[in-house]
Amino acid sequence: MKIIDELNKDTEKNASHIQAFIESNVKDFKKKGVVVGVSGGIDSAVILALVVQTLGNKNVYGLLLPEEESATSSKELGARLCDSLDVSYEEVPITPILQALDIYGKKDRIIKKTCPEYDPDIHKTSLVLPNILDSNMLCIPSIRLVKDDEVIAKNKLKAKDYLELIGIQNVKQRSRMLIQYLYAEKNNYLVCGTTNKTEHFLGQFVKYGDGGVDIEPLADCYKTQVYALADLLGIDKEIIERPPSADTWSNFTSDEDFFWRMPIHILDQLLYSQEYDLPMDIIKENTELSEETINKARRSIDKIRNTAKYITSPPPICYLDK
Repeated sequence: MKIIDELNKDTEKNASHIQAFIESNVKDFKKKGVVVGVSGGIDSAVILALVVQTLGNKNVYGLLLPEEESATSSKELGARLCDSLDVSYEEVPITPILQALDIYGKKDRIIKKTCPEYDPDIHKTSLVLPNILDSNMLCIPSIRLVKDDEVIAKNKLKAKDYLELIGIQNVKQRSRMLIQYLYAEKNNYLVCGTTNKTEHFLGQFVKYGDGGVDIEPLADCYKTQVYALADLLGIDKEIIERPPSADTWSNFTSDEDFFWRMPIHILDQLLYSQEYDLPMDIIKENTELSEETINKARRSIDKIRNTAKYITSPPPICYLDK
């Protein structure tokens, strides 16, 4: 059994199922179309192509939502995709919102505590975690300073500073969602999410940020399956080959560096094998990992999922006795 083949065996069927889901929800909610936040990444590209095929380009609106730490390529690839699909779109920078909340200043002050040599005028920054598969290091996040594409420092963060940094950075995703709903509501559109199954399993989205949407067409597609959909839909190769990233750090930080902490083809096979309770021999054969490494990775994944339960679960409701 080849796990990757199992994941990708029904790509055309998956595309048709997602299109039917989009169409029925737009109809059921009595909306005219959908708004999509276009990031220049593969998930939003696949979603944009699918909603255009389903609803027609006149019923889809794209939003490019950059800020001063976004990669230039994000905006360029997003605009190129919208043009190629003949989708109306608008660029709405969220930098003014973040500046008004002193998000950049707060972030810089925390990093300066961890890295005294930090100078925001000359250094780019990223947040990284050790690789799960080949490291015996403790799971302690580090700030990485980069100058002229060279890493010049990597300092470990204190827990309190890490939590504050995550909260600060998450404001970026929540600000983007404010804009998407502004445009959706004025046009009587739905906000279409782009979170895939891998991300949903791990809580790899921001609550009331990119997780605060009306529909999630990709939430039952592993990231590996999203790549297969991208090939089927003829998505720009530059988008497909671009490392996935939340794109919220000034030094472009891939999801593998922080969220996944292992190659995506390994992570998806581990998640799939866990979902379908596959025997260890099949997992070892497919991933080419030892049983010890597989068990270590599984423990880390379970820990991530348990930590993220509050993100993936709806708010508990207090029901009164009647």
